[in-house]
Amino acid sequence: MQLSQKLAYLVLNVIIRATVFHRAFMALGVPLSKKFLAELFGTFWLVLGGCGSAVLAAVFPYDNPAANPLGLGFLGVSIAFGLTLLTMVYAIGHISGCHINPAVSFGLWASGKFPGSNLLAYVVAQVLGAIIAGGLIYWVAAGREGFTLGGSNPLATNGWGAHSPGGYGFWSALIIEVVLTFFFLLVILGATDRLSPTGFAGVPIGLALTLIHLISIPITNTSVNPARSTGVALWAGGEAVGQLWLFWFAPILGALLAGWVYSNFLDSDAAG
Repeated sequence: MQLSQKLAYLVLNVIIRATVFHRAFMALGVPLSKKFLAELFGTFWLVLGGCGSAVLAAVFPYDNPAANPLGLGFLGVSIAFGLTLLTMVYAIGHISGCHINPAVSFGLWASGKFPGSNLLAYVVAQVLGAIIAGGLIYWVAAGREGFTLGGSNPLATNGWGAHSPGGYGFWSALIIEVVLTFFFLLVILGATDRLSPTGFAGVPIGLALTLIHLISIPITNTSVNPARSTGVALWAGGEAVGQLWLFWFAPILGALLAGWVYSNFLDSDAAG
């Protein structure tokens, strides 16, 4: 390697490390109260955009769902979830890291990239934001004559068996939620690694959430996010609440596994 190439590499390496250090320093300097609000607003936007599109626009016109010339369908709802996350990464990522998902917070904690002292505040903010958004969706949807909390997935709730859009059973729901959350966290951790290109993390993360929904809407109506599931289940009530535990257990389990795997085998700072 020529001297000029070595110098260029050294300068680039210093810039990358300085950028990462600066971002970490700035994140540490943000008050927890501001991070709390950012996570609340971000999760509100995720649930409003994702679940709201499913409830209000997935099947339209309402009187003839089979025709569905304007409805979003599974594809549109999948894209809506991805877009909400993509937009929030750039809106609040510099404030709170844009977790907007308890599973993400647990996964980052397991990977050593998030302090356990902030876990409770983040999870509370995420759940509150989701519940507020779920209430708004319910209130808006109730303004249409004939609206009822009927069907297998009222308010875009998650479930298995009779509450799975495709009729999938418990084990299918458990496995898909663990596996998809595992890979979701791998994408997040990889896209935000110090050696990854800076400024682009929101794109693969948003696309990953879109892909996850394309795979699993027919199975569980897609959770991979305990706050998203809770925010609408509490308003729908009934079996949606009875099955809610799975959509806390499975995503957090998948995220914890991903955090451990990444930190031990894939992290650029891990011993090779």
